[in-house]
Amino acid sequence: MLFDIDILIWIQRGNEAAADLVQKADARYISIQTYMELLQSAQDKQQQKDVRDFLSDFSFTILPLTERIGHRASIYVEEYSLAHGIRAGDALIAATATENNLKLASSNAKHFKPIQDLDLKIFKP
Repeated sequence: MLFDIDILIWIQRGNEAAADLVQKADARYISIQTYMELLQSAQDKQQQKDVRDFLSDFSFTILPLTERIGHRASIYVEEYSLAHGIRAGDALIAATATENNLKLASSNAKHFKPIQDLDLKIFKP
């Protein structure tokens, strides 16, 4: 399962349901976009280390950006940005899930739900 950043933020806030969702996953993935967002939100080097340690401790695999993911993300932006407000980062995450045949876990239903070919698990905290 591919996890959106919001799931990881819920875990940081102590949400047991989010932690349980991650714990029960057979395999845990995040996109490189999510990884960069996590690092960018860190306030210092220690927090960046904490992010890396968390991902390592829970055996997350970071999926790279590929040409196919980039192409699919651009299609998602073209198709869904005006009507549904999908942004480039969310399009990259959705495309990463789709191109890797993974279910995407997110509480951000507003942006992801309209994407027809995305296997979405909506998390409700």
